[in-house]
Amino acid sequence: MDPSPASTPELPALPPQPGVSYVMPVLNEAGYIEAAVASILAQRNPGESELILALGPSTDGTDAIVARLAAREPRIRIVDNPASDIPIGLNRAIAVSRFPVIVRVDAHTELAEGYTVRGVETLARTGAASLGGVMQATGRPGVQAAVARAYNSRFGLGGGAYHGGEEVPEGPAESAYMGIMRREAVDAVGGFDETLRRGEDWEFNHRLRRAGYLVWLDPKLRVTYWPRSTWARLARQFVATGIWRGELVRRLGGSNPLRFFAPPVLLLSLVLSVVLLPLHASGLLHGAAGWILALVYLGPLAYLALLVAAAATTSGGLIDRLRFAGVLAVMHLSWAAGFVVGVVRGARDAVDTSRTES
Repeated sequence: MDPSPASTPELPALPPQPGVSYVMPVLNEAGYIEAAVASILAQRNPGESELILALGPSTDGTDAIVARLAAREPRIRIVDNPASDIPIGLNRAIAVSRFPVIVRVDAHTELAEGYTVRGVETLARTGAASLGGVMQATGRPGVQAAVARAYNSRFGLGGGAYHGGEEVPEGPAESAYMGIMRREAVDAVGGFDETLRRGEDWEFNHRLRRAGYLVWLDPKLRVTYWPRSTWARLARQFVATGIWRGELVRRLGGSNPLRFFAPPVLLLSLVLSVVLLPLHASGLLHGAAGWILALVYLGPLAYLALLVAAAATTSGGLIDRLRFAGVLAVMHLSWAAGFVVGVVRGARDAVDTSRTES
């Protein structure tokens, strides 16, 4: 985790029972939206609260579900998000919010009991401008359960302390998962970057840290996350995420952590191995040059060993283990392919697949 700057801009003290505005971008979430909203409305925040849904043009009946929920719950408000972009939806929801604490929630998530109370207390205790907790991915049996296991595994997303089930210390952080934010700080840095479609949380918290604000991780804050449930949706999600991470590398260069470059290096070694293997097998590559070029095979072999180790150390039967290893490969290679496209072409010139779900 990145240390925070020594001089933090002064934020006014929170009132004893601050109001909380939950903001949620929503698009094609018929299977998850009701549970997500229920977990928010069940929060026992002592102060006032509201839930603002930035509603995109869904095609799966989500709009009707949201309308029904809003009709019976006065705390729910709706703003239109016709372009479906998450940062635009977040900014639109924040713009009409009324309270000094902003809590971002996604429709694929459910807040644990006491999440809001703990988050507000941590904001007041630390003076942080943005803080987050830990994602606890869960899934129904089959592909979704394997994806959830990959999210929670050190073999999966890797790097971010807010991913996975391992214990991490509380303290300054690089970014905040499902941020709980001070409204003054959000306004001070201009909100979320509306030219992005993925990676907006990381970029937003990067600007907060550059402005001198404190970003904080509280591992006692837990959020249940329901990941994608099919191979195709998983691949599309990670290609899109990789494209936009590549775009951030184009924009911010060395400000990106080195861990983001590991999957592209793996992908490059795989491609080179496919090209070189027939040349080695036919004898066209030999001698010192052949031996030097053969070093490229170390990458794929090391990755294969990682997948075997991951499958061997997880629980379940043979099918579960193979599915887990397959999910890891899809996540890593899809992300890497998207990253390369984003770096080379830029996200706006690439085919973006991120609008089908929020």
